[in-house]
Order: sequence, then structure tokens, then C-alpha cells
Amino acid sequence: MALNLLVSLFSILISTIFPQPRALQYSQHDRFAFGPNLIHSIISPTSSPTSSTSISPPQPSSLVPALFIIGDSSVDCGTNNFLATLARADHLPYGRDFDTHRPTGRFCNGRIPVDYLALRLGLPFVPSYLGQNGNVEDMIHGVNYASAGAGIIFTSGSELGQHISLLEQIQQFTDTYQQFILSMGEHRAADLISNSVFYLSIGINDYIHYYLRNVSNVQNLYLPWSFNQFLASTIWQQIKNLYDLNVRKLVVMGLAPIGCAPHYLWQYRSENGECIESINDMVREFNFLMRYMIEELGEELPDSNIIFCDLFEGSMDIIKNHENYGFNDTTAACCGLGEYRGWILCLSSQMACSNASTYIWWDQFHPTDAVNAILADNVWNGLHTKMCYPMNLKEMVLLKEN
Repeated sequence: MALNLLVSLFSILISTIFPQPRALQYSQHDRFAFGPNLIHSIISPTSSPTSSTSISPPQPSSLVPALFIIGDSSVDCGTNNFLATLARADHLPYGRDFDTHRPTGRFCNGRIPVDYLALRLGLPFVPSYLGQNGNVEDMIHGVNYASAGAGIIFTSGSELGQHISLLEQIQQFTDTYQQFILSMGEHRAADLISNSVFYLSIGINDYIHYYLRNVSNVQNLYLPWSFNQFLASTIWQQIKNLYDLNVRKLVVMGLAPIGCAPHYLWQYRSENGECIESINDMVREFNFLMRYMIEELGEELPDSNIIFCDLFEGSMDIIKNHENYGFNDTTAACCGLGEYRGWILCLSSQMACSNASTYIWWDQFHPTDAVNAILADNVWNGLHTKMCYPMNLKEMVLLKEN
């Protein structure tokens, strides 16, 4: 049994370190110089069996034309499957509880929050930018640009290999928008974008892979509050850039309580599963700053509807009231190795628990499908606890123009 486990781990690790050779043939600069038609030329249709466009057909009517997603592994639906990176979820047991019971590139046992929100909006599951063939018809209901390991800072997560940073994802959206203009005309393209929902979930890797690792001696250069201000000011500018591209409906997600994540419980040798408060304090500060900033932006940008959803608040409600939600384990991951299963990522089905629905954490950093469903409900209408300010997503999309 032990030998089989070691063999499985070794084989998966090798396939992760040396992924599809096509990804190694192009630098990150090359990927964004040519747009999705280049992507189609280097990725054959058969190389993306996990594309989710065929899983959930469009509903008869939708509340918005499309859903566009920018972010990190919390909302990556398969982008990193096409990159040379250690941050990959293209193997079981990832996806074992998904609709297809196959790995899709989602860092979860099942659905991620934007899957649930897409259905609420009456839309199909949103395909990865690198997982579709670049035709406007494939992007008309939305595109997911999110990449695991990505951060607000360009180099955050770079030790894992290739990823697509916040700035690069916005460049990808710009390319998509230009394709819409060429295909349907400037007026119709602008109307589609301004009426669509944009979902932004990024920033946690700037702590996990940059500040907490003290890359470039950053902790001596920036106190946590100053670092938070730097990140928030960068987000501020990128939101304004999106506004200039006719984005009007935007959901900005705060950061999760990573001080409670199994990895840091293991690394800091937590006693009795107590959260690492020094880490959570930084997250609280960032979310406080972001909420204030979103209020300011809402007043500054005419005709904009921008909401901030405090992921920390929603997640801590689940942790503190876990029994009411049906969770038995609030500290250990369902899949992993070491204390709290927080030492290493989920590499093999033999490392996973049998029933993820009773766990809050799927792997060392990511929540289970069951938690994602609760959080999505809160973003949509505050069903379990209020997370979003000044309104929830349902109120935003039903808001009538004056």
C-alpha cells in the first residue's frame, strides 16, 4: 500500500512538473501578443476534454448577457491546465464530485463559487480563456481568465512556474473586447460589456507567495498596513482601467481567512487547530481597506455598480457555526499529507477523505464544494450571512436604471 502511494505521488508529481510540451514552447509574453487565435493554434480541440462549455447549456433567459471572471485559484476553471506550472488541478481527486466526476482544473472536489453564480444568472458554466477556441460564439456568455498562483503583484507565485497575473488577465479581456467589436460592432459590444457581470477574486497569493515568504525582503520594506495600501491602490487603478473598457457591474471579492487554512496550521504548529491570528489580521485590514475603497469608487465612477463581498466574514461564519452547516472538521483538509493535511497539495486519490461534504477545507488552501455553495449563496442574496456591500449580486443585476 505504501509503495503504491509513493509510486502514485511520484508519477503525478512528474506529470505536474513536466506538463504538456506545448506550454513550454511559448513565453508568457508570446501568449498575450497574439490573442486567442494563437491559443487555438497551439491547443488542439482534443487537448481540452475538461472544457465546461458543454456541461451546462444556456438557460432560456438570463439576467445578464455574460459573466467574466478575473482571479486566482479560487476561481480558476482550467487555465493552468495549459501552463507549465506546479499549480495544477488536472488530476483526481480534484473534480471527483464535479458534474462530470472528472478533474477540470478547478482547485476543488466539485464546483467553484462562480459555477453556482453562473447558474443563478441563467448562464452556462464559464469556459477558461485558454480552454476555448477563440471564436466569439464561445465567449459570448462570458470568459474565465483566472489563473492559479496569480496575484496583484506580477511576480507573486512565480516560484510555482507560469501563471497569468492580474495585469495580463486584463490584457486578455481587452483582446476579447476587441474581438467583440470586430464581430458585432462597437455599440453592441459596449452594450454587452456594460450589462455583463465581472467577478474579481485575487490578492491572496500576494500574501501566500510573496509577503509571508518575505520575497525581496518585503517585510522590512513594508509593514502589513503599508503593503495592504499598495495592493489596494493597484486594484483601484485596475478597476478604473476596466471601467474605461465599459465594465459597469463588478463584484470584488475580499480575501479568505488563510490564517485558518490547513497549510498555516501545519506550518505554525497550531495547537488545537487555532487560527494564526497574525495572518488573519492582515487579511482583515486588507478587506477593511478594500470595502472603503469600493465605496469611494462607486461615488467616483458614474453609472457604475461595484460591490465588495467580504470573504473573511462569510468564511468565519461557516467556521464558527460549522455544526449548523453540517461540517464536522474545521481544521484538517480532506486531501493532503502531514498534520492537518496541510504539508503538501492533494496529489493522489489515496490522500483524500471519503466524504468531502463534511469538511470545510478541500486541500491546504482551498475550500470544498459545499463551502463554495454557501459562499455563492451569500454573494447572490446573503442567504446565510451578509457578505456584500452596499448590496448583493441579485440586487445589483435587478437594479433598474434611472
